[in-house]
Amino acid sequence: MSGTVEAARADVRADRRRGRSRALRVSLVLALLVVLVAAVSLTLGAAAVAPADVLAALIGRADRLTSFVILELRLPRLVAGALVGACLGMSGALIQSVARNPLASPDIIGITAAASAAGSVALIWFGLTGPALSAVVLAGTLVAAALIYLLAWRRGVSGYRFVLIGIGIAAFSAGIVSYVLTRADISDVQQALVWITGSLNSVDPAALLVLGIGTAVLIPCALLIGRPLGALSLGDDLAAGLGVRPERTRLLVVAVAVALAALAVAVAGPVSFVAFLAAPIARRLLGRGSLALVPSALLGALILVVADIVAQFALPGVVLPVGVVTGIVGAPALLWLLARTNRIGRGG
Repeated sequence: MSGTVEAARADVRADRRRGRSRALRVSLVLALLVVLVAAVSLTLGAAAVAPADVLAALIGRADRLTSFVILELRLPRLVAGALVGACLGMSGALIQSVARNPLASPDIIGITAAASAAGSVALIWFGLTGPALSAVVLAGTLVAAALIYLLAWRRGVSGYRFVLIGIGIAAFSAGIVSYVLTRADISDVQQALVWITGSLNSVDPAALLVLGIGTAVLIPCALLIGRPLGALSLGDDLAAGLGVRPERTRLLVVAVAVALAALAVAVAGPVSFVAFLAAPIARRLLGRGSLALVPSALLGALILVVADIVAQFALPGVVLPVGVVTGIVGAPALLWLLARTNRIGRGG
């Protein structure tokens, strides 16, 4: 009997090692893709820049004009896109893991809609930008997330109840946005509409600084509190037997996920479907959802950087908000997932 137990433990350890090895390989490949796409994005534009000149600008050896184009115009937009995508991708992975439902991403369950409502009020009625806007968006989003969680909790959180209540909060938030826009001046409406769609066209340096600091703090926190998610997938009773406190863990995970989403929305607006797409693709690549946080963040960054390149150059002379591109790609994916869920009769 003892030999059988030891063999089972050895199999579990070997399976964990294989999972970590695969996660590391996938993460390295995704990181390389992000770097390659980022390098390409720096060469593109009305003033095309050769790769050698891009490298010279990054190390401080380019002429003044090239340095201005790369360091002042293109690099901040690229960094913002990568960090926003990473925040959204990891936020989606955390929320989907807690709810155990592939529909439970921040843009589906009302998290980004609540951030959009808070941001619209702050932007149009109070003229806030930069760190002040980020603070208001974060506060409003945390309040909305707390409301969703409390309404969905019935001796635990059901994935479908979580999604349905979130959709209701999203509709309420959309109503607030509509009211704010109808009461605003046309010039304010034009500015707000670009932000509400999701855009990297004008990245505020102060907001970018807040985004960088917030990302540096929240992503390690997400990786730390994400460790017990594998135990939660076994059920609350088994998780408690393994020393995990289910409700406390869920609350911490949701809080960090909401903060990540709010941070991203404060800079780029509610960019749709990045959080929704990144985590399922990462789980497909890994074959095990509990290890998908880092790949989800990298996929989110990759998706948003590629989408921003398309938004800038797909139509000559027109720079689209990046949310238009992610919406065009993400909407069919949502319809496919809904059809698949309906066929198999479950939520994920």
